[in-house]
Amino acid sequence: MSIEKCAVLAQPVERVAFNHVVVGSIPTDGDLSFFPAMILSAARSGFLSLPPHILYPRHENIIPSSLKQFSNSRRAALISSSMLLFQFSPLSTSIASITPSPSRPLAEFFDIPDAGGLKALDIRVGTGDTPAIGDKVAIHYYGRLAAKQGWRFDSTYDHKDETGDPIPFVFVVGSGKVISGIEAAVKTMKVGGLRRVVIPPSQGYQNTSQEPIPPNFFDRQRLFTTIFNPTRIANGEGSTLGTLIFDIELLSLRSP
Repeated sequence: MSIEKCAVLAQPVERVAFNHVVVGSIPTDGDLSFFPAMILSAARSGFLSLPPHILYPRHENIIPSSLKQFSNSRRAALISSSMLLFQFSPLSTSIASITPSPSRPLAEFFDIPDAGGLKALDIRVGTGDTPAIGDKVAIHYYGRLAAKQGWRFDSTYDHKDETGDPIPFVFVVGSGKVISGIEAAVKTMKVGGLRRVVIPPSQGYQNTSQEPIPPNFFDRQRLFTTIFNPTRIANGEGSTLGTLIFDIELLSLRSP
């Protein structure tokens, strides 16, 4: 199973804060150009909860009429498993609008060069500086595990200080303490940006000491016993067990 197909097996998170329907390409071998209409149809039928402004957008003609018919069970399975990458985590709730990159349309995944197959989607393009090796960066993140149907294993918004504010995750770029996928994603972002990344196992957790580490024991145990499950690895599932999906917001950087 490819990383793309593995990633879309995750369930959608429940909070959506965008002002329009996100449509576009999705990293998959199949033709899923029809799926936005099906998501809307499912929501209007009561099978999926979405806000009214998404259910009934101002310009519904973005959905071709030919997409309204749906009877193929294979397409049904693909649609239900494809919602994940176009639903958005609590990191997105502060966004009033989305500004796509001038060189890349909204909702288009791309490969980050020399990053071992890392795929990224720029939800918001930052306007600040880009980190360099040695810079100390602060990020918010929302991490999910594809092999557990998109289970959220950690989020900086769950880490609170004494006043109840979320505590960002801080690390030094190039230190080697953080999983490669997060480093590669952050090094190609600008401060203020928000990016979704699909991290293949080779760029994810290689051992249990790599950061970020979920502070909750049960979340940590479930994460690592899934990724490093010897039985499933022996059965040939190692290429998908460690696939991660991270939403990353680059808050600030400080040069040495």
